[in-house]
Amino acid sequence: MESWKVNLISVWFGCLFTGLAISQIIPFLPLYVEQLGVTDPRALTLWSGLIFSITFLISAVVSPMWGSLADRKGRKLMLLRASLGMGLVIFLQAFVTNVWQLFLLRALMGLTSGYIPNALALVATQVPRDRSGWALSMVSTAQICGVIMGPLMGGFLADWVGLRAVFFVTSALLLTSFLITLFLIKEGGVKRTSREDKLSGGGVFRTLSHPGLIISLFFTTMVIQLCNGSVSPILTLFVRQLAPDAHNIAFISGLVAAIPGVSALLSAPRLGKLGDRIGAERILFAALALTVILFIGMSWVNGVVQLGILRFLMGFAEGAMMPAVQTLLLRHSSDRVTGRIFGYNQSFMYLGNVVGPLIGAGVSAVGGFRWVFAATAAVVLANTLQLVWHWRRVARGQAGH
Repeated sequence: MESWKVNLISVWFGCLFTGLAISQIIPFLPLYVEQLGVTDPRALTLWSGLIFSITFLISAVVSPMWGSLADRKGRKLMLLRASLGMGLVIFLQAFVTNVWQLFLLRALMGLTSGYIPNALALVATQVPRDRSGWALSMVSTAQICGVIMGPLMGGFLADWVGLRAVFFVTSALLLTSFLITLFLIKEGGVKRTSREDKLSGGGVFRTLSHPGLIISLFFTTMVIQLCNGSVSPILTLFVRQLAPDAHNIAFISGLVAAIPGVSALLSAPRLGKLGDRIGAERILFAALALTVILFIGMSWVNGVVQLGILRFLMGFAEGAMMPAVQTLLLRHSSDRVTGRIFGYNQSFMYLGNVVGPLIGAGVSAVGGFRWVFAATAAVVLANTLQLVWHWRRVARGQAGH
């Protein structure tokens, strides 16, 4: 088997275990904070939000640094660093005795992050260019699987073996990612940049033929992640509003939350392959337009079934958007700066994880739950228009040449 195919399969399992490890802690994080002695409802909400957000904030700051180091030292080394580092930090979280210790370890977890963006960069630089959309979509399915299965596994383990034991299981999953990376992934034939050849941030963008388009794609990444985050704080409450007589709100809300992942998992490889044939930009524009329509529809639903159907359709758009953005980033940058570009893109993804919940909480407090969907649709529409404008400028420039 060709080495890039072995790497793709290995990276797929590594991203699956990383996605599982990260997401399976999220559902019971407030319960763990409460177990550490924070019982006041307001303080519990505040600490839970801070502990959740600090990981993404730190990750957003350091992702470009890890991307730069990956271009100089190799992506395999960054994969090993991320999987082992996160595994050790999560292992230590099982032994904390107060909320400050947990907060500091979650911050350190953000500092050790970076497995998935470096995995994407590794795949992007090794697969044939005409199959890059399909390959990046396949890696995305691993992350999607982890996000779907993680909360279910975390909730099950927390109920059966206790909250602290989940951290041990999570750490073991990341150790598995470390071993897969160490023994199976080969990084031969990759040209690395020396410290002397290392480009500044401005230098990276001067190597790009269309820096405006790349920055526009970064903002698109943030908006894609914002779509998920804006709804997260209000989804359970909105489901309860739609079905006030239901007795299993937690289960229904979990089902509604997870269902886009199912359709994204089904569609991502097929849409990635289609993007290789007809152009990733067409897939991206179609998915963004569908997202606007579906969010507008969600603001008008009258029942949980309607909401579930629209969110299922939303998964098809989610399965297409991020791989399409990554494919376009790859095609409009050189191998010399791929790690940096994917690092910057990951920073914007983490920013979406922070900004999205803030928008959702703020808009719902002012205008109600339905306005969250309408506001998200407006943000996606604005982003789509600016991306179309940049793309037309690039197309006109290429036609001129």
